Amino acid sequence: MAAAINAVRANCRKVICIGRNYADHIKELNNARPKQPFFFLKPPSSILLPNAGPVLQPRGVIMHYEVELGLVMGKQVKDLDPADTEGAVRAIDSYILAIDMTARNVQDEAKRKGLPWSIAKGFDTFLPISGVIPKSRIPDPHDAELWLSVNGEVRQKDSTGLMLFRIPRQLADISSVMTLEPGDIVLTGTPKGVGKVGAGDVMKAGLSVGGRAIEEAGIEVPVVDREGLYEFKET
Repeated sequence: MAAAINAVRANCRKVICIGRNYADHIKELNNARPKQPFFFLKPPSSILLPNAGPVLQPRGVIMHYEVELGLVMGKQVKDLDPADTEGAVRAIDSYILAIDMTARNVQDEAKRKGLPWSIAKGFDTFLPISGVIPKSRIPDPHDAELWLSVNGEVRQKDSTGLMLFRIPRQLADISSVMTLEPGDIVLTGTPKGVGKVGAGDVMKAGLSVGGRAIEEAGIEVPVVDREGLYEFKET
């Protein structure tokens, strides 16, 4: 298992994140509902493997969690037909659970000023992931329940069936822009309930199918203050 998850990070050339893919999450952040899948990138260096240490909170950053189902690509995909459900499934090697951490105040400032917000998503440790989840453990990725808790209090808990854009459409739209390669990770969006965490908090996350917890999907990670040169200041 350790070798498999180490390979996920070693083989990942890009992390593609689908934004605004759950209606209630769009409402809670007062965002506009997209007419087509909207995506952005996180660097592979943001991946935090299981038991590899805490999430690090940079100075001056308001940090939010977002639990998501992740796809680990097993084949090259380019210009996938959005109606090709079987092709989309065949292209996926396995699944992971992930927490897409966001420096929310950094992102909000960038949005106000029309600037890129890669910094808000790209800090080291800003993508804690679970162990590798075999495809057989999630027969239908649109019929699983994601949850996340902070200090024992459940903050997010919803079905992947609430996705606005299903996985074949996500892969089709991404692959019409950039080729998906074996090892790439696609994060499929987060449900409602995102919120703030800080130093001293402990996040846990998991996934269940048919009411049964998937053991490989478990995440438990504390948050601590980050040392280093970075401190958020107005751009």
